[in-house]
Amino acid sequence: METPGISSMGASTTTPRNAATMHRLIPSLIRKLGRGIILDVRARTPWYLSDWTDAWNYRVVPATALIFFANVLPGIAFSLDLIETTQQYGVTEVLISSFMAAFVFSVFGAQPLTIAGVTGPITVFNKTIYDIIEKQPNAPNYLQFVGWVYLWAAIIHWVTAILNWCNFLKYVTLFSCDTFGFYVSCVYLQYGVQVITRQFGGDFDGALVGIVLALLMLVMSFLFQRLSEATLFHRHIRRFFSDYGMPISLVAASGMAYWGRFKASNPTTLPVGGAFQAANGRAWLVKFWELDGKWVGIALPFGIILWILFFFDHNVSSLIAQGSQFPLRKPPGFHYDFFLLGITTFIAGLIGVPAPNGLIPQAPIHTTSLLIMRKPSKNNIDEEDITRVSSRSGNGPNDVVMDEKKSYDPSFTGREVPIAVVEQRVSNLAQGALCLVLLTSPFLHILGFVPRGVLAGLFWFMGADALQGNGITAKLLFLIRDKTLTSPHDPLHKVRKSRLLMFVTVQLMGFGTTFAITQTMAAIGFPVIILLLVPLRTYGIPRLPFTQEELSILDGPTASPFTMESVGGSPQTI
Repeated sequence: METPGISSMGASTTTPRNAATMHRLIPSLIRKLGRGIILDVRARTPWYLSDWTDAWNYRVVPATALIFFANVLPGIAFSLDLIETTQQYGVTEVLISSFMAAFVFSVFGAQPLTIAGVTGPITVFNKTIYDIIEKQPNAPNYLQFVGWVYLWAAIIHWVTAILNWCNFLKYVTLFSCDTFGFYVSCVYLQYGVQVITRQFGGDFDGALVGIVLALLMLVMSFLFQRLSEATLFHRHIRRFFSDYGMPISLVAASGMAYWGRFKASNPTTLPVGGAFQAANGRAWLVKFWELDGKWVGIALPFGIILWILFFFDHNVSSLIAQGSQFPLRKPPGFHYDFFLLGITTFIAGLIGVPAPNGLIPQAPIHTTSLLIMRKPSKNNIDEEDITRVSSRSGNGPNDVVMDEKKSYDPSFTGREVPIAVVEQRVSNLAQGALCLVLLTSPFLHILGFVPRGVLAGLFWFMGADALQGNGITAKLLFLIRDKTLTSPHDPLHKVRKSRLLMFVTVQLMGFGTTFAITQTMAAIGFPVIILLLVPLRTYGIPRLPFTQEELSILDGPTASPFTMESVGGSPQTI
């Protein structure tokens, strides 16, 4: 009979203690709500005026031109399958989505260097939704259903930002970024092939001309790129080739389609609609609230998957755009920008356009185009490491930092190295404004002259260019390269060949799984596979027989400690 008493006394003494603990814990949790957003705003606000005044620099002009072509045309080409399958979207919707993203993130965002627009993954996601619901009896209105999917995703975006879940980005390393970048690059190559093969359903001669135009676009773009890296011509001419090579190639290849016998073949061009007119003449407002209740609930898991996709895709784009190879001085803001992404996702569902998010490889291409280059002096090299930046999205350990402290090579002073980035908002806003200009009747008419074969060549160039700078590609090339022609200072020499092969194999398995799933009806779930790369790296890879030194060489943080401060800093061990 005493035991209950003792138990009762124990309860009477512990319950108040637990209650006191909870009383202290709950206010602490409440105080942390939205803390990441607040810190991002505080860190970025002092720089807001300079974000506009710093745009008074010539680098903004080529950056605007380059990213406009690299953003809009691939976005339209990615959406062709979605446009032709669903009949619910058009070129106008893609351009409106691109403008909305550019306006929101350039004017209100904390990371204006990050380029957002319509990506391949979101077109795959939207098309898969269409394929699923159209097979159901009494299928719902597609745009209304997608509106609810976007609304659920937007709500989870806002919750994520408020609860500071973007801090989990500290665990995203080059392992995950390189694997995802490898996947995106291969998707670009695949879509280029698809653009060509679909033309064979029509005029055969036109399809053959499309192949010629694609190859012409590919070869010209790489030719300009190689000339920009060669020792020929004055450095200003080489920089001109780097800045405008791709746009010139695109215009020249498009013009070739209307020269001589090429014109008689009538190559397939882009489908365009009326100026500022939605597909099928529908109203711009999607009344998603009229959707039947059961479909509202069914839209929730799709919204969760979309949130997973955007959480990884958009934030990784932001990380790579602010990678450690770029000499940045202005702070980032991942929590705040992810909250803004929720707003753009909601608006996209409300007006019936594909939801925009961060673009790979366009985001790092944008930052690269804004680099200020100078020739280093011996003093510069002695005082600091020289960051080597590629025009690609390379994040491999061999493409990031080149330490010249140990020895001074006089020939190295002939090369230009980045000393700063023109960190501003105008180039992003300007390329978005050009999307609105493109929506006017005269420019839509001009857009309708762009052959699809040229877009295929653009896909191949951007995909192959991104692959060149990918960390997986760098490791594969190291494995097959003649060792006598490999730099003795390459850190990969310190990694056992079997361990290097094991690390790359794991990355390729992650890429292969993701790519294979997107080719099936299960494509809707591919964002889950992508997100699982992060815990695989954090908990799985360390259990494999790697030494800590080998892992530090094979992998590393995506961005510098300065950038990672916004998400709580990088973990102590990689």
